[in-house]
Amino acid sequence: MSVVKEQLEFLEELRLSVRNVCKKFPDEYWRKLDEEEGYPTEFVKAITDAGFLGALIPEEYGGSGLGILEASIILEEINRSGGNSGACHAQMYTMGTLLRHGSKEQKEKYLPKIADGTLRLQAFGVTEPNTGTDTTNLKTMAVREGNHYIVNGQKVFISRTEHSDLMILLVRTTPIEKVVKKSEGLSVLLVDLRDAIGNGLEIRPIKTMMNHATTELFIDNLKVPVENLIGEEGKGFRYILDGMNAERILIAAECIGDGRWFIERARDYANERVVFNRPIGQNQGIQFPIATAHIHIEAADLMRIKAAQLFDSGEKCAAEANMAKLLAADASWEAANVALQTYGGFGFATEYDIERKFKETRLYQVAPISTNLILSYVGEHVLKLPKSY
Repeated sequence: MSVVKEQLEFLEELRLSVRNVCKKFPDEYWRKLDEEEGYPTEFVKAITDAGFLGALIPEEYGGSGLGILEASIILEEINRSGGNSGACHAQMYTMGTLLRHGSKEQKEKYLPKIADGTLRLQAFGVTEPNTGTDTTNLKTMAVREGNHYIVNGQKVFISRTEHSDLMILLVRTTPIEKVVKKSEGLSVLLVDLRDAIGNGLEIRPIKTMMNHATTELFIDNLKVPVENLIGEEGKGFRYILDGMNAERILIAAECIGDGRWFIERARDYANERVVFNRPIGQNQGIQFPIATAHIHIEAADLMRIKAAQLFDSGEKCAAEANMAKLLAADASWEAANVALQTYGGFGFATEYDIERKFKETRLYQVAPISTNLILSYVGEHVLKLPKSY
């Protein structure tokens, strides 16, 4: 059997395994959570117990030792099954920072417990109210005092902090006016939220359009042990970029999963819904948009696969990761609109789940990076046009 055929068979088995877990959490489960603004605790436990959230953790630490491609398929299938992997996806893309730059001691201490579900690493503390995606200008400061860093600042739109034990936190350890490049002087801390909450860290939930469990963090003299510094002090921006490229690829996969869900639902409804004595799918005004959306999802999938393969090979993939995210986010949003239009008035009714998934996939036009910033990146770094900001 060829290596390629063997890999394809493994990936198909992986897809089926994820679907089998997701079957236990049908539309009704997610619909009820959406209505109650609840967190899918049972679902997260189920996919953790199945080993999926430990996919990227090496086998020596209790994980599966898989790559970003396999991890992306796991998240894709969750979304394609009607769920929302945003409830747990951070545990995968934060692995890029901890796995590549964490010390041997940190890996031995945390990774086995993350792999078996004893600990959850679900929070990624980067974005701030006054800087947004202008990451190098962040204001949260960490000053070393003896064996601790004293952290002060504020973060916003940090998801799942109420449902996580650990958080990857990006801080400035050297004032920006004292560095040559703005990307210097940033450091990464691993924060134990179990100790931090109420002892220098306050969490305030942010109510949003979709059920996303996002929060604002207020940090006041939070003490973090020096041993929780990941990598070298001042080199954190580069470490975070590893996580961001993984994040782009994984979010692209989620969008592809969403897109395929919308297309399948629209196709089925277009075949079943009869108006003027004919299925509405017979009308080109319905049929062509669904077909176009399908084509765009398939094209985005190819870029996702290319970006993931580059990442797993240790090659540069920033351009491909960003392009995959943009193509997939655009394609899923197109598919969402096509599905809503196909369902007509019923698309707005919660019992059909179109409006729930419609809200969820709209997020990826904005987060974790705006599509406009991806275009700026490609313009400057790929096409060598003048910097636009």
